[in-house]
Amino acid sequence: MQRVLLPVLVLVMLAGGCSREAPGTPDATVSAPIPADPSATEDVPGEVACRALAAAVRDATLMNPGVVDAIAAASVTADAPIADAGRRLADAFRAATAARGTDSEPDAVAAVSAAGADMSRVCQESGLDAVG
Repeated sequence: MQRVLLPVLVLVMLAGGCSREAPGTPDATVSAPIPADPSATEDVPGEVACRALAAAVRDATLMNPGVVDAIAAASVTADAPIADAGRRLADAFRAATAARGTDSEPDAVAAVSAAGADMSRVCQESGLDAVG
């Protein structure tokens, strides 16, 4: 009886392993793409500087103490056009501060305004927040 039982048992096990409900090979899955961090490609310091400039122009505070310094500090690590415009604005503001109370003060203050307008143009050309 053992001789008959062993082949029948092996046959049942083999037949059970070949059933239609047996799990197949798992399908390969494609991982979802990881979205790029936009801040890695955008000029964040430039955007900060341009927004600060826009607020200063809108609020007429460009000549207030500390405003140009904050804009210039934000622009230092920005892309070159913004950084250069920020440096020109800071230079004009220092010259205007030095000219306070002199005959050249109006021209120095006008130079700050012109440097601010130039930086605003650079911000617009760079696609960053600007006046208007």
